Amino acid sequence: MQQHTYAIMDGVEDTHWWFVGRRAILESFLKRIVVGLSNSAGSRTADEGVRVPLRILDVGCGTGANIRMLSQFGEAEGVDVSDDALEFCLKKGLKVEKGTAEELPFADESFDLTTALDVIEHLDDDAAGLKEMFRVTRKGGYSLIFVPAFMWLWGVQDDISHHRIRYTRRQIVERLKVAGYEIERATYANFTFFAPILGGRTIMKLTGVKPESENNINISALNGLFGKIFSAESLWLKNLNFPFGVSIVVVAKKSV
Repeated sequence: MQQHTYAIMDGVEDTHWWFVGRRAILESFLKRIVVGLSNSAGSRTADEGVRVPLRILDVGCGTGANIRMLSQFGEAEGVDVSDDALEFCLKKGLKVEKGTAEELPFADESFDLTTALDVIEHLDDDAAGLKEMFRVTRKGGYSLIFVPAFMWLWGVQDDISHHRIRYTRRQIVERLKVAGYEIERATYANFTFFAPILGGRTIMKLTGVKPESENNINISALNGLFGKIFSAESLWLKNLNFPFGVSIVVVAKKSV
């Protein structure tokens, strides 16, 4: 991403409706994943029979808000290629390492759960990144993937974030299967703001308006309401797969 984007992200990701809603959706998926890991035959225990906390890796951790969210489910750490992003994480006391998604600096099967939350679309070789996630995830473990949807939704944020692609559900699922995963769940998300985002990006394309970051586009008085509306999708997504949306969520398993 462009360097200035990290400072903007760090300033808004705790409160901006997009990040608040995304975390609510991700947490609902993570709760189910953790139950699956706890019930699996391969769940890790210490010699005394006491269950060991899950080891969790956030690939492309950015400025660290997702690591803090993941920490409620186990011992979470992050990896990122950007020194600027890692500096923000270290200031927050988070455990992070420098490395690329295509060459993760960890041993095989080091983690029970790996996540890539709006990360895979940044990679020149997304297949290599997914294979690396598969490598460092233990057998019986899971990966949670969140990516942007539909190339025709391309906008300013894609440009400044140096995205390479916006996926269809079929595209990201096929790439995960090639990497070795079994797909347990794949659905579009953020259908609530699909029309407004499509409309806003269309207007920006027609007018040539290019904000420094779409994260700066917000209505302060409505931010809390938007966050609650977006977060409410987590309730619908417990039992439904959406046919369209701004993003895609995939739960992938590395089978034993």
